Amino acid sequence: MVSIDNEAALASTPARETALACLRAGIDAARPDRVVADSVRLDGDVLHVGDATYDLAGVDRIVVVGGGKAADGVATALEGVLGDRIDAGVVVTPDPGDGDRIDRVRGHHPVPSAEGVAGTDRIRDIVSDAGERTLVLAVITGGGSALLPAPAEGISLDDLRRTTDALLDAGAEIGDLNAVRKHLSTLKGGGLAQLAAPATVASLVFSDVVGNDLSVIASGPAAPDDSTYEEAFSVLDRYGVDPPAAVRDRLDRGAAGDLPETPGPDDPVFERVANHVLADAFTAIDAARSVARDRGYGTCVLSSSVRGEAREAALTHVAVAEEVTATGNPVDPPAVVLSGGETTATVRGDGVGGPNGEFALSAAVELPDSATLACVDTDGRDGSSDFAGAVVDGDTVSDTDAARRALADSDAFGHLGDRDAAVTTGPTGTNVNDLRVLVVE
Repeated sequence: MVSIDNEAALASTPARETALACLRAGIDAARPDRVVADSVRLDGDVLHVGDATYDLAGVDRIVVVGGGKAADGVATALEGVLGDRIDAGVVVTPDPGDGDRIDRVRGHHPVPSAEGVAGTDRIRDIVSDAGERTLVLAVITGGGSALLPAPAEGISLDDLRRTTDALLDAGAEIGDLNAVRKHLSTLKGGGLAQLAAPATVASLVFSDVVGNDLSVIASGPAAPDDSTYEEAFSVLDRYGVDPPAAVRDRLDRGAAGDLPETPGPDDPVFERVANHVLADAFTAIDAARSVARDRGYGTCVLSSSVRGEAREAALTHVAVAEEVTATGNPVDPPAVVLSGGETTATVRGDGVGGPNGEFALSAAVELPDSATLACVDTDGRDGSSDFAGAVVDGDTVSDTDAARRALADSDAFGHLGDRDAAVTTGPTGTNVNDLRVLVVE
């Protein structure tokens, strides 16, 4: 079970205690051990993955490859299900543990590292050797885009890092960011499926993407890709990013038709590929809703797809709190309003911030006295900070001018950290985007 540091101090009111309990339940519900136990089982020679079945009697080898923030936990859970039927495996993850059949390799997020490149090279070797009677279990979880770097010909790791950094600082949404990264990599944008063909590929997906777009989650290693070199170029222009010369040259050649595009929906490499979304934002929201109901609150799911600038989306949640208090719409108080998704925070200064920190502080400036808001990134790390998120109410901000200055300097946690508001969990071992709990008494 995930633990929240200093929870006794954070839970200083019944509403705060409820909000934190909902957060904890949501994160726990998306942890790999629970998700895999509910979704994957072995019955004789038949492997069940979600609603699909795989006859292992026709399989000579089972290999497990992939990466992301939940990859270590998924690998451990798969070893528990399949044991020594796993012949080989490598996953790349930020906090690797020890495995019996699947090697764990450290990588880094959000900016790719040399260690991630080395781990991805090992994955490429394994899947390149796969044959028609091989079952590839591809572990695809949030964070995989950065953790599974495989620079394309002519692109260096430094080129990837500089381009990724610039897009993150510009507030690029994940789909836009990945459209670029897929065209600078050999594994993303269906590249894993392409390398593994003609093997059977079953992807076990933990979605950190609004709408569960398989081509965007971890940049879609086993999913068809509709994005193009030309689109990647337009993303850079839209966010005002001037990439390294090697990146611009590759995108130029691709847009001119001198390089092959990533495999699209009609490509035969996907004939034996299936992607199974085992957990997503609603997994966490549903568990949080159950806790709220058990505590006697009316509940409402505002959306599992909230996106855009965090400080702007926060004001919408403030408006909902005001409406619940004033009119009982969309739910009578006492109420818990839930949302998920992924907001962004454009970097404007050199403070310690992140989307959930900005969301919480922006909301705290205007929250009515009846409302408490808690929000976290379910992976335990919000933006570039070491915090997961924050819990705030009408008493959190006493100096609105100072709070607004902190927001202007991208220093939300600098302001919240001194006010018993920052939530710290450490790495949670999962990643299904943001979770927000709005309690209205």
